[in-house]
Amino acid sequence: MSERPDEEMARDETAPGEESEHDSIAGGVRSYVIGLAAAAVLTAASFALVQMDIIWGPAVPAALLALAIGQMGVHLVFFLHITTGPDNSNNVLALLFGVLIVTLVLLGSIWIMGHLNHNLMGPMATP
Repeated sequence: MSERPDEEMARDETAPGEESEHDSIAGGVRSYVIGLAAAAVLTAASFALVQMDIIWGPAVPAALLALAIGQMGVHLVFFLHITTGPDNSNNVLALLFGVLIVTLVLLGSIWIMGHLNHNLMGPMATP
């Protein structure tokens, strides 16, 4: 059974954090409040994970990494409004370019410091 065009338009098919044309100010605020709550829960979970004996000790860094990735996802979707919509391709490209620049700076700095450490070591420090 096919839907009529007016019923199809009435459905809200926006991604989380994305505002549609008919969103009011309250809808935008609701998105920010949901993002704030999710970010606060993930932050509290990170602190609780470190302070309490919730999981096995050596697994704590992996759990913190998973919570950090979740935190980044919440920020990208609810605060930066990066979604899968066709009008967000410029935002995604700008984000990827920023990640590329930060990665190049970080890896270049580590590479330079490693070479400086190797080349500036005294003759007694080499094995």
